[in-house]
Amino acid sequence: MNKLGFGFLRLPQVGDKSIDWPLLEAMVDEFLAGGGTYFDTAYTYLDGMSEAALKRAVVERHPRASFQIADKLPGWKVKRQEDCQRYFSEQLERCGVDSFDVYLLHWLNQTNYAIAERFDEFGFLNRLKAEGRIGKTGFSYHGDAVTLEKILLAHPDVDVVQLQINYLDWDDPAMEAHKCYDIAARFGKEIVVMEPVKGGTLADPPQEAVQLLRQAAPKESMASWAIRFAQSLEQVSIVLSGMNTMEQMRDNMRDMVPLSRSEYALLEQASAIIAKSTAIPCTGCRYCVKECPKGIAIPDYFRIYNGYSRFPAEGWKMEPVYASIAQTNGRASDCIHCHACERNCPQQISITQWLAKVAKALE
Repeated sequence: MNKLGFGFLRLPQVGDKSIDWPLLEAMVDEFLAGGGTYFDTAYTYLDGMSEAALKRAVVERHPRASFQIADKLPGWKVKRQEDCQRYFSEQLERCGVDSFDVYLLHWLNQTNYAIAERFDEFGFLNRLKAEGRIGKTGFSYHGDAVTLEKILLAHPDVDVVQLQINYLDWDDPAMEAHKCYDIAARFGKEIVVMEPVKGGTLADPPQEAVQLLRQAAPKESMASWAIRFAQSLEQVSIVLSGMNTMEQMRDNMRDMVPLSRSEYALLEQASAIIAKSTAIPCTGCRYCVKECPKGIAIPDYFRIYNGYSRFPAEGWKMEPVYASIAQTNGRASDCIHCHACERNCPQQISITQWLAKVAKALE
């Protein structure tokens, strides 16, 4: 089993952070020689350099039939419908090709989906497909499960859904990875996984988690556990990895066997270890909500904030989940400091102080 795709978001660099071309080209060659074919890029990756790097390292050095390119329309940048064609044409030129194998709407969430609907971006993708300019259509998604289902109900003809899935996010209520996977699978969509190692976090977990996993498999890397988790999901066709060393490439390219039940249980334990450093010790009893005059969804916001506190750089991915809850509940910033919540909290949490931090982080 090997479902590895080469993500061009993180590339090997030297010195002043310029691309290490000899190393990148060697990695591309080894990826293709090992049976890999799928390269993933986007208009905004590396400030526009990702597509150009793919052209230089892949397109200009290998037959077009030997690889697939997945690119993404920056739909949130669109100001008028004709912008879609302008971006698409520019991307073809940047990549040095006349068609894409997969073309996705980039970074859909509740806000960006509204923009996509306003400018008929799904219709644009369908027209490109009918013209033979792209193969498969779809979108990359960072948002809540409810909005994902709404999108798929409105656009059942898409081929691919790209989701952030890893064993740490799998049951995290702030990320809803498991729920999103189940919805995409129920709609019969091909699932491409991004961030299987959570930006490198799962390649270097706390020592307690390392010891746990090494007891079961002393020679396996921490990253390989994360890659295997994503590859073991039946509906997943491609697991993207942004690799910047040859060692990472070779480790990820190895044939892998699906996780066993006991190994899934080990990853659940490892996830608990990684997540145990929790900012707010909320148990979710919801006693605080009963007396809140503003109807603030305090435990829900605290769960999201705990995810944010572990990975603040990913706050932008958690904001859509927060915004979805806030549509039908009071926002954290609506707090009037009546302290009724604190009087009802069995954990004696300084709820009003934490709500201010939630608002600052997620609003």
